[in-house]
Amino acid sequence: MKKERTSMNSTKRLLLRLIVSAAALSPLASFAADASAPDQLIRQLSIETLDAVKSDKAIQGGDVGKIMELVDSKVMPHVDFQRITASAVGRFWRQATPEQKQRLQAEFKTLLVRTYAGALTQVKDQTIAMKPMRAAPEDTEVVVRTEIRGKGDPIQLDYRLEKSDSGWKIYDVNVLGIWLADQYRNSFAQEINAKGIDGLIKSLADRNARPAASAPKKG
Repeated sequence: MKKERTSMNSTKRLLLRLIVSAAALSPLASFAADASAPDQLIRQLSIETLDAVKSDKAIQGGDVGKIMELVDSKVMPHVDFQRITASAVGRFWRQATPEQKQRLQAEFKTLLVRTYAGALTQVKDQTIAMKPMRAAPEDTEVVVRTEIRGKGDPIQLDYRLEKSDSGWKIYDVNVLGIWLADQYRNSFAQEINAKGIDGLIKSLADRNARPAASAPKKG
């Protein structure tokens, strides 16, 4: 069980690291993206994130507070976080009270941002290739497919987006065939079955209360 959990945690860290790697879009830095189109939104979001990382030494050093500000200002406006959390919690979401749902969203967001913080310090020279998007103009849900390129084999990185009144929103991410919500759903279900929804909330809160891992030293 311990080995399985360690493997799962490693996969989650890899997934978030690769999401951050999508920000390495220096060849596209001069491209003026149209955020009204889902694929252009992904380009624009990646460029803005990279620019913020490059211009802030605190973020490069793994400052969780600074990264929280970055994620809140650049990423969260384009994410349907309620849908991501509901999908990760699965069938138990319908059983949660409004207060529990709010707390689950808050703790899950913090968990991902803290993982994101560690990943941001490891962005190197990866670039992203946008794949042709197969969608009709009237579609309200699409998948934007991309590929991370660097040393080694290319890595699949896809986004699910939904069109809302305020524009396109990301509600899931796929790395190497694994969707983010699916990756968390099994572990969340185990926690809820053992300790209830409040038990999952407490488990997430306890994990988020631990000191963030310090950024690796550059030697």
